[in-house]
Amino acid sequence: MKSLKKLGLLPYIIIAIALGLLCGWGCAQSAEMTWAVRLCATFNAIFSEYLGFIIPLLILGFVAPAIADLGAKAGKMLLFTAALAYVFTLMAGFISYGVSSLCFKQLIDPSVSIAEVEDAAAVAPYFTMDIEPLMGVLSALVLAFILGIGTARVGSKALADVLSGLRDVISWVIAKSIIPLLPVYIFSIFVGMSYTGDAWPMLVAFGKVIGVIFVMHIGILVLQYCISGLVAKTNPLKSLWTMMPAYFTALGTSSSAATIPVTLRRAQLLGVSPEVAGFTVPLCATIHMSGSTLKIVACALALMIMQGHPYDLGMFAQFIAMLGISIIAAPGVPGGAIMASLGILSSILGFTEADCALMIALYISMDSFGTACNVTGDGAIAQIVNRAFPTK
Repeated sequence: MKSLKKLGLLPYIIIAIALGLLCGWGCAQSAEMTWAVRLCATFNAIFSEYLGFIIPLLILGFVAPAIADLGAKAGKMLLFTAALAYVFTLMAGFISYGVSSLCFKQLIDPSVSIAEVEDAAAVAPYFTMDIEPLMGVLSALVLAFILGIGTARVGSKALADVLSGLRDVISWVIAKSIIPLLPVYIFSIFVGMSYTGDAWPMLVAFGKVIGVIFVMHIGILVLQYCISGLVAKTNPLKSLWTMMPAYFTALGTSSSAATIPVTLRRAQLLGVSPEVAGFTVPLCATIHMSGSTLKIVACALALMIMQGHPYDLGMFAQFIAMLGISIIAAPGVPGGAIMASLGILSSILGFTEADCALMIALYISMDSFGTACNVTGDGAIAQIVNRAFPTK
């Protein structure tokens, strides 16, 4: 049993997709097996309602204490680092949108309509349950800002403890009830898609999307180190090569937090002072999300092109700006970034239950690459901060 737990989420997602395809195909061969597809659809309907209820609480539980913690340490270096991390995240999001919109139109054949995908994931459930969320996604984000900034300004330790406790509760809920059920959710979605014959075109498109995203990750890192090289007057390629141990450590662990010791050592080898490195690296492990944002934007756009959703730059500009905030502190939870983004995927991009399930599967299949990109880019931020705030 312990060996199964050490597998991680990705192997379970891969197994769930494979079993879903196989079971869906088997059910399609016999009309008597329709009950199994409807059973999967029933689970999907209930789980998606539960997920919709949790999402606003997740945003509130992650963002409010993160802002409160930042505010409590308020200073010029903090504000500069946070702003720089957000700018890098926005830059990655907009580059991802530009490259993806050009490439995916050529690589992806929009032969699977949105109606077909919805039908595949929503084959007549036996029953549904309406679980109304306590608030909308945007309401949760606004409330998180009010509580976070207010707690920092007022200096209320009691309220800070409440927000910290809420974060712990939400993290526990995700770890114990959301993450364990995600493979079952993905399995059920792919049973429905395989049952109606729409899964294979989706998987072919997935492979193309993953290839483009990997290339963009490399491009984003080179760009970030070119910027830091101009500011810090260093060789960008040499600096990027110095950070490679952090990249491969994150690739193996899929954890920004677990990679912090390696990132700290490599940042100091870039010439960053121990004081600046000790401040920026742990902070950026929470707030710098270039790789995750790049992935989410590219995956979302790929699914929209694949399924015939209308989109434009204005829509994605709003999405990227909100995404950079909503996924703050999410890396502390496995799959946290994609979970925290589901709300704005639905509210801004109009994603359905089936779309969100596909996003989860596609994102988690590349989870470690996004983390590696985030962590490696922290070194570039540390170089710039070190130049702006030199220590004696």
